[in-house]
Amino acid sequence: MEQRIFETIETLRESINRVFIGKEDVVEDLLVCLMAGGHVLLEDVPGVGKTSLAGVLAKTTSCSFGRIQFTPDTLPGDVSGISVYNMKTGAFEYREGVVMNQILLADEINRTSPKTQASLLEAMAEGQVTVDGVVRALPEPFMVIATQNPVEFLGTYPLPEAQMDRFMMRLSIGYPEREQEIRMAQAHLKGETPDSARAVCGPEEILQLKEAATAVSVSDALLGYMKDIVDLTRQEERFMLGASPRAFLALIRASQGNALLMGRDFVKPDDVKAVVMQVLLHRLALSTDARLQKEDAAAVLKSLVLKAKIPI
Repeated sequence: MEQRIFETIETLRESINRVFIGKEDVVEDLLVCLMAGGHVLLEDVPGVGKTSLAGVLAKTTSCSFGRIQFTPDTLPGDVSGISVYNMKTGAFEYREGVVMNQILLADEINRTSPKTQASLLEAMAEGQVTVDGVVRALPEPFMVIATQNPVEFLGTYPLPEAQMDRFMMRLSIGYPEREQEIRMAQAHLKGETPDSARAVCGPEEILQLKEAATAVSVSDALLGYMKDIVDLTRQEERFMLGASPRAFLALIRASQGNALLMGRDFVKPDDVKAVVMQVLLHRLALSTDARLQKEDAAAVLKSLVLKAKIPI
């Protein structure tokens, strides 16, 4: 694999970390999703930088950026676009929705109605939207970064399992450590804010990274290892809903992306371990008995990952 691929990744990672301080692991997971062609759900409390992270990614990659603040009165047409009648020409013309951007920030996605949430499904799954029977391709690369607040549920519409399954990863930024937050404040005083991020590559380079991630080799033994983990989630009685075939494919793609991020053209068990929690946890639903017993879904999944036999 060409050395410039790895150089582009490292430059991109350094540039984002320079203005988005103290969350290197989150930045790495975001880049893995970008290279693997996945979408991200950022679930965290307000004020930790969810919106800023999406904007920084768009700026450093020179990708077009669209943001929509979801509210109860947001309509599907606001997302996918609408056809408007032109009285001069006597024909309907398509007016683009916010989805016609390479990086789309769906802010507080759980504050809008299920019908509007569903308007993103086709775009996330197939890279296209259908408006009045006409299929329109989305720009490439295309990535949805959705945010939601896990604390306040008044007036929200929880995402259904079908839509949760469309996100490759669910990430949590969390509060920064003391030293990191002081560094962030110092950078802010110097004017080095997320708005000061500079482009270091373009959409063409991102498409090349996606192609390189697809070319990362995965041995049959590693495929079996990932399949064992997925099967264990389906067999676990404490889970009412196990990982889907789409989750299995997402785990493979994320592992390839992580291997490329680490400078390799082949997947190791460590790559699977690095992404398995972020890829699978949000797709798993605890059974009623497990919830009554106050089981922790993350702890259950970790135990299953430890149970799976690592290939030698």
